[in-house]
Amino acid sequence: MEQTEAETQKNTVDNVNPAEKQTGKATGEASSQMSEAGAICEPEARWSRLKLFDKVMQKSLDKFIGQASFNTFARTFRPLYKNNPQKMESIHRQFIEELRRIVQEDISRLTEEGKLESKLNELDKLESAAKNNLDPAWRPSGIPEQDFCSFLKPYYKKQEAYMRLELKKIQAENAALAQKVQAGRESVAQTEHCILTTVDEWKASVTEFERMKSNLCPSGVNDSGIFDV
Repeated sequence: MEQTEAETQKNTVDNVNPAEKQTGKATGEASSQMSEAGAICEPEARWSRLKLFDKVMQKSLDKFIGQASFNTFARTFRPLYKNNPQKMESIHRQFIEELRRIVQEDISRLTEEGKLESKLNELDKLESAAKNNLDPAWRPSGIPEQDFCSFLKPYYKKQEAYMRLELKKIQAENAALAQKVQAGRESVAQTEHCILTTVDEWKASVTEFERMKSNLCPSGVNDSGIFDV
């Protein structure tokens, strides 16, 4: 007799609110149809990433709420359901509403705190920029050391190219300065040669002047023209 009563209660709980099952089934079919329609219309009018994120989160939330169906709720609290099914339906309805509200607030807060909209817009820009890049996209190899080196290697190569360019500039400047120094040394050598040549000419002129003076003024005659006794 007890077994019969338990089976009766089980059948009663399993058959609770059949309209809800039909509604869930219809909702699932509608969601599938919307997904298919979105996939068909995507080439013509592409969904923004934020709208797509909201759509996915709502679908996930509906699926999560669907796990807390009234049948599961009634099976969990079978004594309360047996005593007052209408009250249990009211409690379940309030529970679902509060659960949906709390989860929706958490999603909105995470979206706002994480600045998801701006990040998704940046992702759109990166995707648009990547369309013109024919190089294969980078993918992690699973080896952190190798991935880290592959990330730093292009940076160091750029730095090496920059340093080589700066080295060439410095070498060119040094070569130009060396030419200027060499030209200065040659100019100093020429000036020194000119000075020495001028000094030699001056010495020759003085010697010639002394010779001419000695010829014009014999040693026995002083400057006044009187012979020394």
